[in-house]
Amino acid sequence: MEKLFDLILKNRSILHNHLQNTPKEKLFEIPEGFNNNIWWNIAHIVVSEQLLIYGLSGQQLVAPQDLVEKYRKGTKPNGIPSDAEIEQVSELMFSLPKKTAEDYKAGVFDSFKPYATSLKIELNSVEDAIAYDLLHEGIHLGTITALKKVLERDS
Repeated sequence: MEKLFDLILKNRSILHNHLQNTPKEKLFEIPEGFNNNIWWNIAHIVVSEQLLIYGLSGQQLVAPQDLVEKYRKGTKPNGIPSDAEIEQVSELMFSLPKKTAEDYKAGVFDSFKPYATSLKIELNSVEDAIAYDLLHEGIHLGTITALKKVLERDS
C-alpha cells in the first residue's frame, strides 16, 4: 500500500505543477467539446479521494464539506473560485493523502461499504478504494492534459 500512497503523492505533484504553471484564465476556461476545466478536475480529484476512502469506510471526511459538495461526482464548474479557495485546494492536494496514509497505517478504516464505480469496478475494501483512487486520478490527469493541449492550440 505504501507504493500506492507514494504514487498518489507523485501524481499530486504533477497536478500541482499544472495548477501553478497554467495561466489563471486558462484554469477556468471550458473549451468546446468539454464539460469541465482544469481547475474543476484538480478540485474534483481532491474531494473524490475523501469520498472513496473515508466516505465508503464510514469515516468523517477530513476535507471541508463545502468543497466536497462543490466538486464531487455529478457537479460541474460553477464560476471562478476565490484565491483563498485555490490556495486551500492547493494545500489539501498534499495534506489529505498524507493524512489518509497515516490513518490507513493506524487501522482507522476498519469497515467498508461495497461500491460499484461508474466504470463498473467493484470496490469491496479500503485497499480497493485506494487503488481505484489512483486510477481515477490518472483519468483526470489525462483529461487535464487534453484540456491543456486544446487550450494551447486555440490560443
